[in-house]
Amino acid sequence: MFQAVMNPKERRNLGAHYTSEKNIQKVIKPLFLDDLSREFEKIKGHRNKLLEFQKKIANLYFLDPACGCGNFLIITYRELRDLEILVLQELDKTGQLVTDISTIIQVDVNQFAGIEYDEFAVRVAEVAMWLIDHQMNVKVSNTFGQYFVRLPLKKAAKIVHGNALRIDWEEIVSKEKLNFILGNPPFVGKQLQNADQKADMNHVLGDIKGAGVLDYVTAWYIKAAEFIQNSLIRCALVSTNSISQGEQVGVLWQELYQKYKIKIHFAHRTFSWSNEAKGNAAVHCVIIGFGLEDIDNKRIFDYADIKGEPTERRVKNINPYLVEGNDLVILSRRKTISSVPDINFGSMPNDGGHLILTEEEKNELLKNEPDADKWIRRYTGAQEFINSYSRYCLWLVNIQPQELKKSKEIYRRVEEVRKVRSESNRKTTQELSKFPTLFGENRQPDTNYLLIPGVSSENRKYIPTGFLSPDIITSNSCLIIPYATLYHFGILTSEMHMAWVKYVCGRLKSDYRYSNTIVYNNYPFPENITDKQKQTVETCAQAVLDTRVKYPDSSLADLYDTLTMPPDLLKAHQKLDKAVDLCYRPQPFTSELNRIEYLFELYEKLTAPLLPTSKQKPSKRKNPQ
Repeated sequence: MFQAVMNPKERRNLGAHYTSEKNIQKVIKPLFLDDLSREFEKIKGHRNKLLEFQKKIANLYFLDPACGCGNFLIITYRELRDLEILVLQELDKTGQLVTDISTIIQVDVNQFAGIEYDEFAVRVAEVAMWLIDHQMNVKVSNTFGQYFVRLPLKKAAKIVHGNALRIDWEEIVSKEKLNFILGNPPFVGKQLQNADQKADMNHVLGDIKGAGVLDYVTAWYIKAAEFIQNSLIRCALVSTNSISQGEQVGVLWQELYQKYKIKIHFAHRTFSWSNEAKGNAAVHCVIIGFGLEDIDNKRIFDYADIKGEPTERRVKNINPYLVEGNDLVILSRRKTISSVPDINFGSMPNDGGHLILTEEEKNELLKNEPDADKWIRRYTGAQEFINSYSRYCLWLVNIQPQELKKSKEIYRRVEEVRKVRSESNRKTTQELSKFPTLFGENRQPDTNYLLIPGVSSENRKYIPTGFLSPDIITSNSCLIIPYATLYHFGILTSEMHMAWVKYVCGRLKSDYRYSNTIVYNNYPFPENITDKQKQTVETCAQAVLDTRVKYPDSSLADLYDTLTMPPDLLKAHQKLDKAVDLCYRPQPFTSELNRIEYLFELYEKLTAPLLPTSKQKPSKRKNPQ
């Protein structure tokens, strides 16, 4: 009801992406329902144990701190009532069920609490809980042939209208009573947060270094982690997958591990979101279950197809990248962990566009001023490089004053650069106005270099990279590696490196956002390789470049599109992949997951331990499970 009437703009502002029942089940089953179902199966036929079990589920308390119209609470309540009905049916089989069914129904709506920012949603959730209670009462009546209704309404779910990031959750439900925190907090990336949301983030995360890169949902993780200290409360939250990728991992999970001693209990790895509202939300999500206990049966749900069904694996430990492995976070670092050339961004014009020329502008300039040719260079960014279209720039390093004055158009453009920079609010940019002929930041190498696009589509099997000569100016939308060799190109263009990219790289929407400080500098290049192994990689790398040359009319976007990639180019890459794999180990890698688990282990060997490995001492409070 609420989802249907909420307009898309309101939904986007609130970060509201309402959850389908299918996705709610992905949260509640591994969080508690699977355990309860297994326990019930074991005690069938045992009257006293069944009665104790019913009492147990009637004393479980749930909090959804971003409950919206109550989807999670409604489904969870229904599942508990269904389980209670099964218990009563088992008791009925023994002939030991009392005549009046109304005297032994114990699960009730007051076991549920929620917090919601939107007042209308609060009212909907309150009514919805009574409606589902009525439906379950009707089911009891039909199941046992007795009329059962709860009137007058004496108990209610506690749905509070307010800001969950400002409210003390202890005022909503006692920590000593609460068993589970679950829900779907708002999805709002750092770039889309409004002033109030930024203030909320600062309120919860203010003292966390680097918190400015975090999504809004992470505040619920910190708030929950703080709330559950010294308890056995378990949590499960739906989130955008960005919190398990790139720079957010180092900021969020280092805090959760080191300060709050959190352990991940289960994880649904990236899957495509679906909901039951109009304008079905197109979001890539993860679900993370966590608590303070270091439980034995940890579970990972993998998706071969993000729109398909998951396969479950039992694992010893789950790290923040949601793969099996030790608890580690990959932090931003300025130097590489391997002995490889340094990487940097390309040059940043900071010119208001006045030093950059289109093909038409370049031709017009040369038509009027042929001598200007020596000041024009090819200029490439990520888009130009991948899509093979041309732009140019005025590269005025060492231009003489009389030469600058001689060209009216160049002089005009330089004056515009000076004006734009001088009018900036940033002092550093204002200072650059004193040097209007130069790029704001000049990182152009004087040798050949390897270019890596800063942003590249996730739909490509490989990120297109390539060598450029120093006379081609690369923008700061790309990363450059001067002195890179064919060997380095081979490693960075391999399936092995792409596995690292997929797990460690941040995202711009769903596209890879390659990082020098997180992806490249932390990447564990092969160690102690032989000359023959290196030569094989170089030979295969050259074969990839040679194959590209066969298609002069095709852009890299065409060549690396999954549908249009030429078979001989794909085969060249596959040979390169095998050569790179053998640099790491003689045994073949059977899957992408196999690769990343190996790379994480190698990363740990090459770096000092970043996180404590001591286990959290469990609370003495009785575990409700």
